[in-house]
Order: sequence, then C-alpha cells, then structure tokens
Amino acid sequence: MSAGTMTGAPITPTTRQATHTPRRKRQGGGNPLVYLIALVVVAFTVGPVLYGVLGGFRTNAQLADKPAALPSPWVLSNYTGVLTNPDFWQYALNSTVIAVLTTAIVVVFGMMAAYPLARYQFRWREPLFMVFVLGLLFPATVAIIPLFILITKDLHMGNTWWGVALPQAAFALPMTVVILRPFLMALPKELEEASLLDGASRIGFFWRILVPLSGPGMVTVGVLAFVGSWNAYLLPLLLLQDDMKTLPLGVADFSSEHASDTAGVFAFTTLAMIPALIFFLALQKRIVGGLQGAVKG
Repeated sequence: MSAGTMTGAPITPTTRQATHTPRRKRQGGGNPLVYLIALVVVAFTVGPVLYGVLGGFRTNAQLADKPAALPSPWVLSNYTGVLTNPDFWQYALNSTVIAVLTTAIVVVFGMMAAYPLARYQFRWREPLFMVFVLGLLFPATVAIIPLFILITKDLHMGNTWWGVALPQAAFALPMTVVILRPFLMALPKELEEASLLDGASRIGFFWRILVPLSGPGMVTVGVLAFVGSWNAYLLPLLLLQDDMKTLPLGVADFSSEHASDTAGVFAFTTLAMIPALIFFLALQKRIVGGLQGAVKG
C-alpha cells in the first residue's frame, strides 16, 4: 500500500510532478565530455591572448628565462612606452575613422538594399538577392589587384581613409543584406498598411517604423563591420602608407623595428586589439540576438 493511500491524501498530477522534479534536475547536469571539450576549445582560443597580455607585463629577460611563468615582478614600462608613443595614437585614429566610416556605410546602404528585397514584390527579386548571397563566396583577396588599380589610378583615393572604407563596406554588404532581410520580412504587412492609411509614405514608414524595429539586426551588422574593419590587414597594406597606416599595420611595423623587444611587441599587440575586443564583448548579446532573429526570420 502506498504512502498516499495510507494517509488518505489523493495523488494529484501536481504531486506526481513534484515527485519527479528532483530527478529531472539531476538529469539536466550535462555531459562531462561536452564540458571537457568546451574547456579545451576555450584554452586554445583564450590561451594565446592571455599569454600575450601577461607577456606585456614581463621583461625580455623574464620571458627568456621562464617563458610560461607569470610576471614576477609586474612591469608596466612596456605598456606605458606604447601609450606614450605618438605613432600608436596615430594608428589608432586611422583605424577608428576607417572603421566608423565602414560601419556607417554598411548599415545605411545595407538597410536601403535589404528594404526593397524584403518588402517589395517584383519580378527579379529573388535572383537579385542571390547575387548578394553569392557575394559571400567572393573574398576581397581575389580582387585585391583590381581594387588597388581602381582606387589608386582611377579614383585617386590611395592613402586615404575613404579609399579603404569604401571597398571594405562593399565586401561587407552581402552579409549585411543576408542578415537584415529576414528582419524586414518578419514585420507584419498590416503594420505597413496601417501606416500608409494614416498618410505615411513608404519612405516615412521606412525611417519611422522599419528602422527602429530593425535595431537588433542593425547592431549585429554594425558590430561585425566594425570589428572586420579594425582587424583588416591586406587592403590597408596595399593602400595606406606612412602616417595613414592602421593599427594592424602598426603592429607589423613595430614588430619589425623592435624584433628583439618581445615584451614590447606583446604590449603593443595587446593594446591594439583591446578596443575591438571591448566593443565586441559589450555587444555580444545583441549580436547573438540579432543572428537568432535573422535565422527565425
């Protein structure tokens, strides 16, 4: 005879659910093998970054004596030397301006391109969208020589911020359109019809309603464009010289000029990647939400 029968209390679904709840919690602990694989992946990903950051707090003698040890004592001269270097700030300014220009162009023109592909019905809409999809398979390195000739010889924009920002934005537009189109398609048509009945034009609906509601997607493509521009190397290498160089080029120059100063190179590299890293980590939840919205759309 069960305990419920002995006490006279009926066994309800709620009681049965409460009885099985601890077992479900124990089963939801996860597979230890999955956690082990995740830890290995994190170690291989974050390990070199942490080694470079900590290496900037050591001297070259410490690195030569014990390469894998922690700083003892901690040395700040490497980082202060980089921060007091005017070339570093010039490189940072160039990277920031080019990244901001690239991001603005990508977001504005990406929204303008995705809007008709998502909301308008015309004959060649899907084939035109496939052009952007195929653009994902066309890397900038394939067209690097024609781009160099076009920018420097024809447009006379070599060694300028715009000369780098425009090609970077052009090659970022396919991904932008692919991500933004589902956001714009997911908005109900009744909302657009109601705004048109209220006297709003299609442009007014685009700016007043569509753009604010597509905020997560715009943030996603904006962050991806900014980080991609900040880390770009090949195109700036061909188009920029002297004081117009970006931080990745500055890291390469500093490494060549101070090949024997390993700790200084670690410090310079760490400071060069910090802005993009902070920017990405601060908005990573919005990026994940934006990509999930694009997939659901």
